Amino acid sequence: MMFGQSTGLANDTVYLDIDQDIAVQLLPFDEMVKIAIANSPLIKYQNEVANSLNSSYQSSKVQILQNLGGYANYSGGNQSIISSGTAIINRDPIGQIANGYRVGVDLRMSLYDLFGRKHQLRQAYSNYRAAVIQKETIEQQIKRELITLYQDMSTTQQILKLRLVDEQASLAAYRIAEIEIQKGKITAELLASATSRYIETKTISEQVKGEFLKNVHIFETLMGVPIQRLKRN
Repeated sequence: MMFGQSTGLANDTVYLDIDQDIAVQLLPFDEMVKIAIANSPLIKYQNEVANSLNSSYQSSKVQILQNLGGYANYSGGNQSIISSGTAIINRDPIGQIANGYRVGVDLRMSLYDLFGRKHQLRQAYSNYRAAVIQKETIEQQIKRELITLYQDMSTTQQILKLRLVDEQASLAAYRIAEIEIQKGKITAELLASATSRYIETKTISEQVKGEFLKNVHIFETLMGVPIQRLKRN
């Protein structure tokens, strides 16, 4: 016995065999957990948060370089030191400034950089780790929700199988009662009883079917893909 649910596309209707266990029809549970995590908007958001905080942490590690500067220049011509108003040319090697390129490094470090930087790095890393742990927490929550929903689907499927058998039996009894009353073999009271019995079993099976399909819809939402993409090939 098979029934389907519309997935929103005109020629795309997925059918689940109610007589075949969910575990046989769908992918292994561990694979579905990976799919749900990969498609989860919460996980995607948390990945962006973690990446942003990791970038901040990496930036903090090299932030000290902003206090480090370099310079380079070139000097030419006669740069002899003038002392007492008289140019000392080729006589005072100490006072003579050599021509050519000059390069150097300038480092200025504040007390905050000296004593507070390690705390800044520790805070940045802790924020990043907190985002990673939050992501792991969300993954565990998704897995717990899937376990509960998967079990609910399996349970309602088994109940529906039994209710459909009961519905078919009561329908058969109702059809027989209709024939029997035409032949005058039973009373109207017995026909009414058979009718009520069929209506009761039909109502219950429809309720269970609705519960099962609701679980399937929720399952699809949690997985982030239509259920036909979760079926075994």
